[in-house]
Amino acid sequence: MDLSNARWRKSIRSGASGGNCVEVADNLPGAVGVRDSKDPTGPALTFAPGAWRAFVARLPR
Repeated sequence: MDLSNARWRKSIRSGASGGNCVEVADNLPGAVGVRDSKDPTGPALTFAPGAWRAFVARLPR
């Protein structure tokens, strides 16, 4: 999948110290991208929007 137009945003759950950060791109047609903010040129995972919503719904608050 081409992620060149992805608009990445850092998770609100990421720490302010800059470590353990996850970035999400939810502007992609038919997919949600997830990557490690410390390695922005590294690999990214993609999920179907429904699968991503199901995953996020199960996270502890």
